[in-house]
Amino acid sequence: MSAPPLRLAPHDDPDFTRRLVLPRDPGGRWLSLTLAANRFARPSRPMLRFLRAEGHADVLLPGPVLGRASWLGPVPRGTTAILLAAPAGEVRIEAARLLGLTSVLARASRRRPAMLAAALFHAGRRDLRRFHTMLRIAAAVTPLDGYAAWRAERARAFEPALDRRAPSSRRIGLRLEAEATELAAVRRSLSALLAQSHRDWRLALAWRGAPPGQGSLPQDSRILSGPGFPEAEAVGVLHPGDVLAPDALAQLADALDEADLVYADEEVETGAGLRPRLKPAWSPDLALATGYPGRPLLIARPLLESCGWDPAQGLRALAPAAFLAVAPERVRHVARLLCRRPDAPEEPVADLAAALQRAGSTATLRREGADLLWPLPAPPPLVSVVIPTRDRPDLIRVAVRGVLEETDYPALELVLVDNGSVDPEVAAFYAGLATDARVRRLDRPGPFNFSALVNAGVAASRGAVVVLLNNDVAVREPRWLAEMVRLAVRPGIGAVGAKLLYGNGRLQHAGVVVGLGGRAGHILRNRPADTPGHLGRLRVTHEVAGVTAACLAVTRAAFDRVGGFDAEDFAVDFNDIDFCLRLREAGLRNLWTPHAVLDHHESVSRGPSVGAARVRFEAEAERFAARWRGVIRDDPYYHPAFSVTTFGEDLE
Repeated sequence: MSAPPLRLAPHDDPDFTRRLVLPRDPGGRWLSLTLAANRFARPSRPMLRFLRAEGHADVLLPGPVLGRASWLGPVPRGTTAILLAAPAGEVRIEAARLLGLTSVLARASRRRPAMLAAALFHAGRRDLRRFHTMLRIAAAVTPLDGYAAWRAERARAFEPALDRRAPSSRRIGLRLEAEATELAAVRRSLSALLAQSHRDWRLALAWRGAPPGQGSLPQDSRILSGPGFPEAEAVGVLHPGDVLAPDALAQLADALDEADLVYADEEVETGAGLRPRLKPAWSPDLALATGYPGRPLLIARPLLESCGWDPAQGLRALAPAAFLAVAPERVRHVARLLCRRPDAPEEPVADLAAALQRAGSTATLRREGADLLWPLPAPPPLVSVVIPTRDRPDLIRVAVRGVLEETDYPALELVLVDNGSVDPEVAAFYAGLATDARVRRLDRPGPFNFSALVNAGVAASRGAVVVLLNNDVAVREPRWLAEMVRLAVRPGIGAVGAKLLYGNGRLQHAGVVVGLGGRAGHILRNRPADTPGHLGRLRVTHEVAGVTAACLAVTRAAFDRVGGFDAEDFAVDFNDIDFCLRLREAGLRNLWTPHAVLDHHESVSRGPSVGAARVRFEAEAERFAARWRGVIRDDPYYHPAFSVTTFGEDLE
């Protein structure tokens, strides 16, 4: 006999405004929850809070990008209440039940038996935390290649009472160019266009070569023939076979009320099945390198005209100019899957070099690909490499040799911030560095406080650019520092992170996602080094919420602007991500680059967090969550459909 459904009741809290009414102690059971949400509201992640006598545990739910979200997870023992943080009136519960472990195991066995076997292995070792994590992955997380089934469970029909919006009066102009052989695909596109809930649109339909016979297509006064674009406030393109979701133009038109450039997510019909293209919030570096906004994309006519647009031409050639010209605050990403299209080879960004030149940009194109190459200032600025360290002569020798002997950069100094080394080998090593004018040592003994060591090292340094480097990082290639500096000195840039690899050559750091693992984590950790990432983003420099301080470049001006690292609240953990988020709060963008590659033996010199160290870690984690809850729920560079349970790019 199944458990009765749970219901919601109001709760007096500014964030967690509702609670699940529990019929009995739910501890030890699993909560199955399905939410429906307004399809016109931003699909930020709801959050659950499990209240217990000893405190609380917060859990992120997936964003309801198709109108519905589902979550399945264990209820901690001792839970007295379950609270929900989600916009009032925008979200309602469709189903909420407490399940026994047997039901969850059966679900996991049907979905991902190999992952279930891994979970049971951890259960046999009495590792309850890993058992629960692996079982959740088996029962509730879906790889991208399972998108079609995931979609079928989460898409829902339009509901007037829930899907409320204020209709937009903006006219949208579209252009579709095709050949007569593509007639069936054009019919698909026109049928979807005629079914749009937003009625104020015009389409210019242009045929390459002889047009098909009269009467072969739907007739509508809004479908015009001929070259160019219709008169409209914003314009975009369709390709033959593009199928817009019924409310696609309505959602895009709504976003145009506050934007000059609007784009949404898309689905691609591949030979292996339906695949999503889940895009980040506005990421100008990524957009220029990859053209990721893709379709659907609408650009306000005044923005295009400011770029010298000729309506007789297409949009593709002018897209990079619009990407360069648009004000970042005038771009909106609609995190909804609003277009389904046939598969086609990815096209590089058109005429990017010419657009960069016209815009007066100093960037050029890299020879090895589409990514941009930004120049180093002349002369190159002095860079201060700051390494906090204690003992471990085997590590510090490698790190220092990499900076002083294996790095191709003309102006650097090395600041070693020693946290009370007692190893005589380290003392002898320091003595050997005494004659090198590029090296200074700062003694800071006492309890380990990474943030305080960083701040002391930066204060004692002289460079216009500061690079924080862990003592367990090893240089792999000479150009790493120049690659980071050329990005850090750009206007509007905050922290720059590197591509870090484990000793076995697999990915250790490819940027930090805030919310991953509940707080923050390294995306695609432990994947092969050449993993391209979703949208190919790991092949190019791109925006991220944060980067690790194991190798982080930042200008001194930006470091001082936000007051450096927080040595009071984040002595050991989360200090680098807190720093990066404060840079973002100050209006700066953080970047990760694949062009600076180093090895990182993560936390080798510090060791694992157990005992008192674990207590300290949890306290810092709680402070981080309290300070940055909004970003945890909505990392702008990580799509709300992606799972925060795994460190891959899976769906939940």
